[in-house]
Amino acid sequence: MTDDARSYGDGVAVVTVTYSPGALLDVFLDSLRGATTRTDVPVVLADNGSVDGVPERAARERDHVTFLPIGENVGYGAAANRGVASLPDAYGWVVVANPDLEWGAGSLDTLLDAGRRHPRAGSLGPLIREPSGEVYPSAREVPSLTAGAAHAVLAPVWPGNPWTAAYRRSREDLTERAAGWLSGSCLLLRRTAFDSVDGFDPRYFMYFEDVDLGMRLGLAGWRNVYVPGADVVHVGGASTGKPEVSARMLAEHHRSAYRYLADRHRGPVHAPLRAALRAGLAVRSGLLRRTG
Repeated sequence: MTDDARSYGDGVAVVTVTYSPGALLDVFLDSLRGATTRTDVPVVLADNGSVDGVPERAARERDHVTFLPIGENVGYGAAANRGVASLPDAYGWVVVANPDLEWGAGSLDTLLDAGRRHPRAGSLGPLIREPSGEVYPSAREVPSLTAGAAHAVLAPVWPGNPWTAAYRRSREDLTERAAGWLSGSCLLLRRTAFDSVDGFDPRYFMYFEDVDLGMRLGLAGWRNVYVPGADVVHVGGASTGKPEVSARMLAEHHRSAYRYLADRHRGPVHAPLRAALRAGLAVRSGLLRRTG
């Protein structure tokens, strides 16, 4: 962390990346009102090319909502970066969240309270539940090459393998604690920390941008703090569940996994390793396409 960080106020704003979010955007915005006692929380809809008209309507009908058209689908991280950059300096806390979340009562205030208790927290994440009520493993360790590759290759054919079990252990550990990275579906970010690592890496169209962010925040001296006292429900599938989108998302997941691992093993000496990673991920992608 540097001493010349830009100075921000104590305001909190929300950035959500939209791509034809449908009716779930109203659930997100309505439930946000109960997540905080603050009455001055603006929401920026960083829009990646919606065609359903829902984000535009939300901005017309709600005074605190701003529609920010990106003009094309630039991916999750790049759009989130633009949304954060659009905010005035009064906002030193920024939530980056998917538009298909339902906020738990008081959840945003709980995250903010934790941020004040942990002055080195660069990102804070809530407990995330599936619609069934099951806890999603949203606070994980940064994967080593061995663990990451074993999880990626074996999980589709051996879900109970020890690497996947360890990778997802946060399903059971519901204590407030530091984590290697937190799910990008709902993050409270200290804006000075986000600035210090130049935000999300825009090379990740979708997936692994949160793993990469958490790792870089840690290397920069910040902490990623899991706050299970705050809870949200991630309905999921508002955009990526569409048949025309899901096939591309599967490909993007494996492309991002390769980029993350390859970035950490660069140079000619690691060329055979990168080739093995690419081949293994291609096998995994093929298995998922056939069984999906």
